[in-house]
Amino acid sequence: MSVLTRDEAQTRARLIDTHHYTVDLDLTRGPEVFRSTTTIAFSVREAGADTFVDLRATTLHQATLDGRPLDPGAYAGERLRLTGLAPGRHELRVEADMPYSHTGEGMHRFTDPADGETYLYSQCCMGDANQVFAAFDQPDLKAVFEVTVTAPPTWTVLGNGIAERVGDPDQGRWALAATPPISTYLLAVAAGPYHSIRTEHRGLPFGLHVRRSLGRHLDTEAEEILEITTRCFDRYHELFDEPYPFDSYDQAFVPEFNLGAMENPGLVTFRDEYVYRSAATDAQRQDRAMVIAHEMAHMWFGDLVTMAWWDDIWLNESFAEYMGYQILTEATHYTGPWTDFGIRGKNWGYDADQRPSTHPVAPAPEDVPDTAAAGLNFDGISYAKGASALRQLVAWLGERDFLTGINDHFARHRFGNATLADFIDSLAQASGRDVHTWADHWLRTTGVDTLTPEIRTEGDRWTATVHHQGSRPHRLAIGLYDRSADQPHRLDLRERLEIDISGKPGEVVRFDRPGRRPDLLLLNDGDLAYTKIRLDPDSWETATLALSWLPDPLSRAVLWSAARDMVRDGALAPTAFLQAARAHLPQEPDTALVEGVLAFARLQIADRYLPADRRPTALATLTDTCRELLRHTQDGSGPSRRLAAVRTLIDSTTDTGELRGWLTEGTVPGGPELDPELRWRTLHRLAVLGAATPDEIDAELAGDSGATGRQGAARCRAARPDPAAKRAAWSALFDSDDLSAHLFNATFEGFWQSEQHTLLADYVPEYFPAAVALARRRGATIARAVARTGFPAVALADTVRLAEECLTRTDLPPALRRQLADELDDARRALRVRQTA
Repeated sequence: MSVLTRDEAQTRARLIDTHHYTVDLDLTRGPEVFRSTTTIAFSVREAGADTFVDLRATTLHQATLDGRPLDPGAYAGERLRLTGLAPGRHELRVEADMPYSHTGEGMHRFTDPADGETYLYSQCCMGDANQVFAAFDQPDLKAVFEVTVTAPPTWTVLGNGIAERVGDPDQGRWALAATPPISTYLLAVAAGPYHSIRTEHRGLPFGLHVRRSLGRHLDTEAEEILEITTRCFDRYHELFDEPYPFDSYDQAFVPEFNLGAMENPGLVTFRDEYVYRSAATDAQRQDRAMVIAHEMAHMWFGDLVTMAWWDDIWLNESFAEYMGYQILTEATHYTGPWTDFGIRGKNWGYDADQRPSTHPVAPAPEDVPDTAAAGLNFDGISYAKGASALRQLVAWLGERDFLTGINDHFARHRFGNATLADFIDSLAQASGRDVHTWADHWLRTTGVDTLTPEIRTEGDRWTATVHHQGSRPHRLAIGLYDRSADQPHRLDLRERLEIDISGKPGEVVRFDRPGRRPDLLLLNDGDLAYTKIRLDPDSWETATLALSWLPDPLSRAVLWSAARDMVRDGALAPTAFLQAARAHLPQEPDTALVEGVLAFARLQIADRYLPADRRPTALATLTDTCRELLRHTQDGSGPSRRLAAVRTLIDSTTDTGELRGWLTEGTVPGGPELDPELRWRTLHRLAVLGAATPDEIDAELAGDSGATGRQGAARCRAARPDPAAKRAAWSALFDSDDLSAHLFNATFEGFWQSEQHTLLADYVPEYFPAAVALARRRGATIARAVARTGFPAVALADTVRLAEECLTRTDLPPALRRQLADELDDARRALRVRQTA
């Protein structure tokens, strides 16, 4: 990714205004490059101005300014220099060959192994537009875009505006309707023989698109996707005064996409794993619906009104994250989005906020000096913590004043750019409250607060003292629960208290009540606050007996998250968490909670938080838990919970005979049948345990030869505990640049296995120098992947030492340094937790 500094962007924005881009893309020039011809109409404010255009071309064929050729020497270092500009309007025309990408940046090219068809899509976010067209590539230089595309005649072309064929159909020419003013990072094009489903809503064309080999799966899923889409669309129109600002709404599910989705106006791109080809749990479907709602929120917050610089990405992501969960709850049949946020989303934020790389939700401008630094902040803080902060803000301001401020913000900055100060001004004006001070507490600080209760009983009264460690104000509820006299495992709500914590350092809040103390005192009941909570010993004892009988799933999410935090902080033994899961997950009706607890137990506790000699017992506890879940759902109730249990059972069992039987029979006794996802999962576990041969992997791939099958086969091959298989996988990862980002991740997911730590020990010291070389060669996407998926957690003590040494190097790419530092911090935490085990 090219690096643009904030100072450079501000200087360029002072010198020029951009008005109009005409972009012509010729996608018929072979598998390596495409032709991009861009004409930019712009104005200059100062005489003699010097500036530059961003361009990452394979070959620059021609560049003219106001009809006069530019010196070829003006193009160097991914920048085309423009010098001595006169005030007034200018026209720059650039014709270049641009490289296709296989890592999801710029113009990504993918050939589907299922049928040989090729698909393209652009991903221009944060400095990658210059891989598609010549651009003044920064968010505050908006312009109108008119795009034309030449593609093979059988292809479909999609873009930000309505796409129409023009001229001779055999020429494959398409013209996209002109956009309103948008930022360069939001330009989008997709092209290929896409399978499409089209409809109309509120007079606008809506479409769903996916590669042909997944077409039948989209046909099955389309009704649900479109229902969610239109319900969210209607709800946003009830809340926002500004109508949807673009001419169409296409959603393209594209292959090998690095993110969950991207909010390109008029053409949202999603990872095509959201078109389920295998069984999906209701929690997975709810997650997909939330992503749809999230991206649609961006049409207003991000696309209509755009941040001026990347220090304010939270204005995009926090708002869309909050609105996604809230709109899904208000407008669709899903009732548990905030429960999913509590068990999954907020923990993403909590974890990120406790690492050395933590940053404020809204960092100071000087802390985001360039696009490389900004790219590191698309994390759990900008999404989950920011969304939590907005929940607190809505609770404090009230929904009416919050929405009034939002609509004022849209009206003031329509098709323009805005800053944090602009947003806060609109909210303050709408509410008459000191939102600026609130923002200082919530958006300019780092770290997670902790609330700890202490309960004393004296005579016929009891007193609770809540100790606040942190500096933020909180509005939250406290749930007081009692065990039922006739059903001791049932918990009944006695009272829910609403309290405000001012945020003063060392603050203590006390309250007392007559009668006996509650059996469970649950801070942050309802999960409104962003804070870690602790449980007093009696409350934890009650939770171990009756957690699954708490009536509200959101309350149960708070309890499970509290237990998770206590394990991570060394305040609760990992085995105690496993025993609570064994006791209560079989009765848990909420799939998101089942999936979240099982994932933490399997991936963190079993694989990291327990010493190797205690791992088999942990896996046995997990398999017992899953089998009990299967017994509870054998009557056909809870198919999603059953599927979640089967997945974790496959990942945890060491009974190769049972797994082999399921694979042979094609089903788990009592269901579910082994669809492609479960078959690959089962074969992978057999491979890890040394019970799958290369021929079996090849045979499975022959029956599922598409992209997902290729990833499954790569995962299985790398997982085999065979020295030759490990060396072949290592060579594919580090000695060649042929693997796409998705195949790269799949190979690493198979490579490192806790069961194989002896076999893998020699690779740990090899990893760090190899990772540095690879990251420098292949860019930010692979840099993040090699540090995240590829981090060698199988030998924690050695890994910690070697990672510390690696981080002393001065030549690490920023994306690699940030991810390695985070993984190192997690590894250190795991070693500390092991001391409590």
